[in-house]
Amino acid sequence: MTRRIVRLTPDRLSALGDGAVPCRSCVRWELDPVRRGRLATAADAAAEKDAWLSMVLREWGSCGRVALVDDVAVGYVVYAPAAFVPGAAAYPTAPVSPDAVLMTTAHVVAEHAGGGIGRMLVQSMARDLVERGGIRAVEAFGDGRGRSGCLASADFLARVGFRTHRAHPVTPRMRMDLRSALTWKDEVEAAIERLVGVVRPSPAPAPGLRTHEAPDVG
Repeated sequence: MTRRIVRLTPDRLSALGDGAVPCRSCVRWELDPVRRGRLATAADAAAEKDAWLSMVLREWGSCGRVALVDDVAVGYVVYAPAAFVPGAAAYPTAPVSPDAVLMTTAHVVAEHAGGGIGRMLVQSMARDLVERGGIRAVEAFGDGRGRSGCLASADFLARVGFRTHRAHPVTPRMRMDLRSALTWKDEVEAAIERLVGVVRPSPAPAPGLRTHEAPDVG
């Protein structure tokens, strides 16, 4: 089984399909309530999402990652500055902090849940933002009830490095400081390498030196 994390592009978004990733035609984040109300069909919503992604890629840059297992999409994460995400204003713990990017969607299909793919998606997002520079944090609205839907569960966000920034019983706003993310950059790189199958072998020991097997830290 081959697992890869790749950039979210319009072609990859179109290939997701509602059957695998139900967020495909959801524009809760991308459009304000008035514009959402004018959409008549799921196809209309999907077209609006395509247009939104193209606009963000053009004006800001890469804004998502897709997890592939044997070249089939099994999950994705989307993130962007709050200025591109008008739907965020509807949450009681809005607005997003001015120094942060908003992670809107983090979804993994049920068949692959619990296998570490969600963590890999978040880590790949963090690495992208750290390497860009000038971005201090990522924030997300969590689901404090632990239900699946448009929000990642607050428990999942806490497990992957987010902390509560503004408490709320239903939709806490959570934050991951990218300065602290730098401390686990090596872990991120090793995890991504394992995911794409390009872990490099350790150098051979010098003749005459005894080596010890490294502990399993996976």
